[in-house]
Amino acid sequence: MARIAGVNLPTQKRLEIGLTYIYGIGQSTAQTICTTLELDPNEKVRDLTDDEVTKLRNYIDTELEVEGDLRRDRGQAVKRLTEIGAYRGIRHRRGLPVRGQRTKTNARTRKGPKKTVGRGKKAK
Repeated sequence: MARIAGVNLPTQKRLEIGLTYIYGIGQSTAQTICTTLELDPNEKVRDLTDDEVTKLRNYIDTELEVEGDLRRDRGQAVKRLTEIGAYRGIRHRRGLPVRGQRTKTNARTRKGPKKTVGRGKKAK
C-alpha cells in the first residue's frame, strides 16, 4: 500500500487516478507528476516498486503544496478576508456565493435547502 502525504492511495486504481486522492492534486497535476518522474500513468498503484513510491513521495513533498498545508493556507485566506470585512469575506460568513453568482434563484449548494416562509396568521 502506497502512503503519500498522509493518504493511503487505493491499490486497485491506475496511478494517474490514485494520485488524485491527495488533496491538492487533480488530474492534470497527476499527469505532470507521471511525466516528470517517467512513471507509467496506466500502471496500477499496487504494482509500484518501493523505489517508485519513494520517488513519488519525495517529489510531492518538495515540489507541491498538498493536504494539511494547502488546507491551512486556504482557510487562512478566507479568515483574512472575513476579518478585514471584505465583500468576499462577508459572503463567506453568510454562506452565500462568493464569486458573483445570482442568488434569487439557484445557489442551493451554498444556501442549503429552501426554507419555506408562510404568511402567518391572519390578524382579527
